[in-house]
Amino acid sequence: MIKVAVCGANGKMGKEVCEAVINDPSMDLVAKIDVKGDGYRTIEEAKRYCEIDVLVDFTQPQFIYENAKYCLRNGIDMVIGTTGLKDEEISFLRKISMDMKTGCFIAPNFSTGAVLMMKFAKMAAKYFDNAEIIEYHHNQKKDAPSGTSIKTALMMSEVKGNFKSGNCDEVETVEGSRGGTSYSDIQIHSVRMPGFVASQEVIFGSSGQTLKIRHDSIDRKCYMDGVLMAIRHVRENKDFIYGLDNIME
Repeated sequence: MIKVAVCGANGKMGKEVCEAVINDPSMDLVAKIDVKGDGYRTIEEAKRYCEIDVLVDFTQPQFIYENAKYCLRNGIDMVIGTTGLKDEEISFLRKISMDMKTGCFIAPNFSTGAVLMMKFAKMAAKYFDNAEIIEYHHNQKKDAPSGTSIKTALMMSEVKGNFKSGNCDEVETVEGSRGGTSYSDIQIHSVRMPGFVASQEVIFGSSGQTLKIRHDSIDRKCYMDGVLMAIRHVRENKDFIYGLDNIME
């Protein structure tokens, strides 16, 4: 049995992860960690009383980096669903993971459909010189742009160095109206609105045509197969992984 702790257990994603772990016969939910509600308030407190093999983190961007450093340095394998980590922070976590031989699995998105959307976007990037990304989330998401959109842009940038071919010199009369500039000059636009869970649209353009690749999450349960897959992988392999696409055949 894999002994699993969930940090952020009382959040919307945390509750779904707890239920998924409880219903998986190969796993045992040993600790719920959250600053609110029943259970342990900190990872350190949970570690004093529980044997933890893998900790799944769905907390907040301001907490995830310190949580991850603590777990990796104390022999707790991690699955990170919290977004907002900077590139340099991810690089440092990779180093700790490798030095300590503690598994770390970071996934901007655990939905298999979203991962396929990213893969398809990378495939399409070879054939288009212009692309932008629009991501839609509920209005309680604190970080922007989403980790999924950043990961998508990163994957597309591995194919091509610039996606603004032929664009004129632009002047924003309202600051930020063109979104944020990411890898390979891909513009990312973030929408925050009640009613959304998580959606993303990658738009490609060339002379006389456009291509849109879109994924919609309508229920958080769609992430659970990916989360369980990541828990099993990180426990078995003790490696560092960034993106569910790396273990999906």
